[in-house]
Amino acid sequence: MRKDMKHEFWHQKWEKNEIGFHLADANPLLVKHFSTLNLKPESSPKISPRVFLPLCGKTLDIAWLLAQGYRIAGAELSSIAIEDLFKSLNLTPTIKTLGEVTHYSAPNIDIFVGDIFKVSSTILGAVDAVYDRAALVALPVDIRKLYTAHLITLTHHAPQLLICFEYDQSLHAGPPFSISADEVKQHYQANYDLTLLGSTAVAGGLKGLCPATEHVWWLKPLK
Repeated sequence: MRKDMKHEFWHQKWEKNEIGFHLADANPLLVKHFSTLNLKPESSPKISPRVFLPLCGKTLDIAWLLAQGYRIAGAELSSIAIEDLFKSLNLTPTIKTLGEVTHYSAPNIDIFVGDIFKVSSTILGAVDAVYDRAALVALPVDIRKLYTAHLITLTHHAPQLLICFEYDQSLHAGPPFSISADEVKQHYQANYDLTLLGSTAVAGGLKGLCPATEHVWWLKPLK
């Protein structure tokens, strides 16, 4: 499947408001485990840690992170999602074009709308950590290896909190896709020390279709 066909899939999801993946609150695993990254919010926003959320959508995790004193950077394919995000935050973004992506910005938050593979480290700027709840699990297997390699380069091996699902893929085609511990290792163990911080059963199963477990990983750079 071509990338542009995958893009059309997600654009249609947002246009039809088929966003069952969108939680009504901050992810409990984020709230419980984000402190593991040992980032220290400072009093000045100029030096507060900056957290990158790939394929962020309009997640309420962003509001939670902002409330904790962090600065936010994000990448998202859908402008609908990001317009909704800024409305929910009661912010009016400044919007400008940067290369092949559109930059939405307001105090302490920068979101880059477009293909994440078009976001360069120059466009993104420095980040102190990555929080991936929605990206790896959203991408089909042929794109995941490209994505993880790009993310490592894009963020200069920034530490990461990764949340993913595991379930019997034969019972549900995805997305979200099932990501095993072995696959996490295939993508990241050459660059990170991997620690499984916790696992929890998905209440009611994945979309009510099959039992599933949500895992949270800490990826600590080896260098």
